[in-house]
Amino acid sequence: MNALMMGGPKTLTMTSREIAGLTGKRHDNVVSDIKKMMAELKEDALKFQGIYLDSMNREKVEFQLDRELTDTLLTGYSAVLRRKVIARWRDLESTQIKVPTTLAGALRLAAEQAEVIEAQTLQIAADAPKVAFAETIRSIDGVCHIEKIAKTLGFGRNKFFKRLRDDSILMRSNLPYQKYIDRDYFTVIEQEPYTDSEGVKHPTFTAMVTGAGQVFLARKYSAVAGAHV
Repeated sequence: MNALMMGGPKTLTMTSREIAGLTGKRHDNVVSDIKKMMAELKEDALKFQGIYLDSMNREKVEFQLDRELTDTLLTGYSAVLRRKVIARWRDLESTQIKVPTTLAGALRLAAEQAEVIEAQTLQIAADAPKVAFAETIRSIDGVCHIEKIAKTLGFGRNKFFKRLRDDSILMRSNLPYQKYIDRDYFTVIEQEPYTDSEGVKHPTFTAMVTGAGQVFLARKYSAVAGAHV
């Protein structure tokens, strides 16, 4: 289906395939009806003929008719079928872009389009940090250190750990509370034990952020990261 576009009037047309779909008739029968109509009108059918590829990737013939020719074709169809096609034409014509016929109209349309472009540009700029962060998060595979998430979000390491403790996500030991482990936001990995001055070994653990945890922290802190660097 073709609509009127700025830059040169282009006639709105309906294909024989769409007419077939709307009327429930076989496409080859619609094509036959069109050829018969063109012969009676003494019109060159080739001017309205086009090619499309069917489901088997074979070239097939279709026709593109303007409103007048479509109405003429429908004269031989039942009232029910004519109504379906006419309703479709009404929908198409109500959504087509109108070409301004005056200088004032053209200027108004240009101003409206400029406002839309400006709004889209501002929205793209506003979304840029979110897009950049999302791309960074997608590049992180598996689990990672909390420090890496802090850097990605733009936090200082110590301030990010403090924020997580203040929000009761991490305990004073900088290990996550069990409920966040149960939610699969963190996993705890046992490290080499620490040996004190008396030779006693103590187990040590490190919290790692899972993929789900990365998304959780991103949603929770990306909007406030800049104020906590």
